[in-house]
Amino acid sequence: MKKLFSLALALSVGAAVFAQEKKDATLNIVPLPQQVQIKNGTFKINANTKIAFDSEEDKKVATLFQDFLKSNYNLNLSVVKSASSNTIYFSSKNAKSTNAEAYELNISSDRATISGKAAGLFYGMQSLIQLLPVDKKASIEIQQASIQDEPRFAYRGLHLDVGRHFFPVEFVKKYIDILASYKLNTFHWHLTDDQGWRIEIKSHPKLTQIGGYRKQTLLGNYKTDGDYDNTPYGGFYTQDQIKEVVAYAKAKYVTVIPEIEMPGHALAALSAYPELGCGDKPGPYTAAQTWGVFDDVFCAGKEETFKLLEDVIDEVIPLFPSEYIHIGGDECPKTKWKTCPFCQKRIKDNNLKDEHELQSYFIQRMEKYINSKGKRIIGWDEILEGGLAPNATVMSWRGDQGAIDAANQGHDVIITANSYGLYFDHKQGPDQNREPLSIGGLSTLSKVYSSDPMPSKIAENNKKHVLGVQANIWTEYIGSSNKVEFTVLPRVLALSEIAWTQPEKKNWKNFSEQRAANQLAKLDQTNTFYRVPEVYGITDTTVYASEYTIRGLKPSVEGAKIYYTLDNYDPSELDLEYTGPVKITVPNSKERVFKAVVVTPSGKRSNYIRVNIINTKK
Repeated sequence: MKKLFSLALALSVGAAVFAQEKKDATLNIVPLPQQVQIKNGTFKINANTKIAFDSEEDKKVATLFQDFLKSNYNLNLSVVKSASSNTIYFSSKNAKSTNAEAYELNISSDRATISGKAAGLFYGMQSLIQLLPVDKKASIEIQQASIQDEPRFAYRGLHLDVGRHFFPVEFVKKYIDILASYKLNTFHWHLTDDQGWRIEIKSHPKLTQIGGYRKQTLLGNYKTDGDYDNTPYGGFYTQDQIKEVVAYAKAKYVTVIPEIEMPGHALAALSAYPELGCGDKPGPYTAAQTWGVFDDVFCAGKEETFKLLEDVIDEVIPLFPSEYIHIGGDECPKTKWKTCPFCQKRIKDNNLKDEHELQSYFIQRMEKYINSKGKRIIGWDEILEGGLAPNATVMSWRGDQGAIDAANQGHDVIITANSYGLYFDHKQGPDQNREPLSIGGLSTLSKVYSSDPMPSKIAENNKKHVLGVQANIWTEYIGSSNKVEFTVLPRVLALSEIAWTQPEKKNWKNFSEQRAANQLAKLDQTNTFYRVPEVYGITDTTVYASEYTIRGLKPSVEGAKIYYTLDNYDPSELDLEYTGPVKITVPNSKERVFKAVVVTPSGKRSNYIRVNIINTKK
């Protein structure tokens, strides 16, 4: 696992920041730091360099850096207690900020000093790692500089749905490494859904024994009469494995928030305990084999429902030290509640107006129970329906109206709206024929980067309730760990910057063409999958001309090459290499098609960009 962490730590790029001494110099750090001063000269790391620390907590971070250099640069440096010259010094006693995630990084000719407390020291290490060269055969020299940095938002999250498809523990750890490499601090673990229950509950073993498995899975795009693979599918995490993941995340200063869906998305649970469905004779149920929203939900009128969910919460809470438990609350059809005698009795007995207020009753009742255990709840924005639970935090996914309403009511909110490009299961390019199978939608790297997760319609005095931002990965159409990586990278770079960096400091051209390109060059050296962005400098377009020159193209990955064709065939490294302007002459009444593709040193390819040049003269 140490190697996986090393690989993930190598996922690092930089921030272009201009300073007095070297106005054209840049630093390769993502997310962009708040303040940077670049100085003349470099600090050389060699076999005689020492890694020093103050406290035992500092030593943990110092040792992580030692492991990184050993794994990635074949350099084994000693870790010592005291600092001297030719030293990389991790220091908590020199931390100036009261923000536990803030850090300072000062690099002189003979020392690099990282100052910060806890997570701040770890983030300072990440920035230092990002300053190391792409070429691991070269001598290690890093730019002298002074950095003061802290995050814009306290909550910086990435979500993973393991209900639709299940992913092994080792991959979940690698996923956490990716978060930590870019200073994200929250892993939202979606553990239950209609298609599978993925967390062991010892008091109710059938939740995983039965609910953890489905008979088969839909093939291809969603269709009501679709084809299936006729293959049983499933899996779950034992409580020991959950503890292992949570401990691993803690060492990387990542908080794990579990999600236990209720009252909807409950088919897997109902397949195990059908008596918790609506009506006198509910069921039978099976874990869903396809995607979508299902009418079968937990019965809100039966006490047995709340007893099981309280038992689940009793076992979940000791596993997760997080302040929050996510209880879902989204996409809960009221169809069965409308005809269920138990639900209707609950509505009458509690003087509720309708089924929407019954959902509010359900959420508020579970919130009180979770609060009594010392935890708070997060729910998707549907928990606003029928009246919001008093201490709930709202995760706004259907646009930002839920966030606006909740914040203006004084509730904490987290922005995770698909309209902001924060659904990473959406395709990354507009042409579905050039993208892997996905649920649809469009979330490009530039769309994510251009987002500002602070809705303008929230009253100024309520903006403090916006805790931060999160991207989601729903896995209906993501069945492998490789595809998860492909959907996350490189969009997680943009996510990290909108979560950490003040918006006025962002610069798309610098981010995409330099810093992300540098980051992807490092990533290209690892065994991690990522989507290669298309060539920069042109877009899919049609031009009417007898002569046209293609110029100013740049590869999206540092060290990659651009290849092109003029015959409408898809380009590869077997075709012409772009090294400068290409002049294209088109005969009368003819057309030429210029296609360009980025090919990385490891052989990964981008989608092509296409320019049709049409001469309409006869």
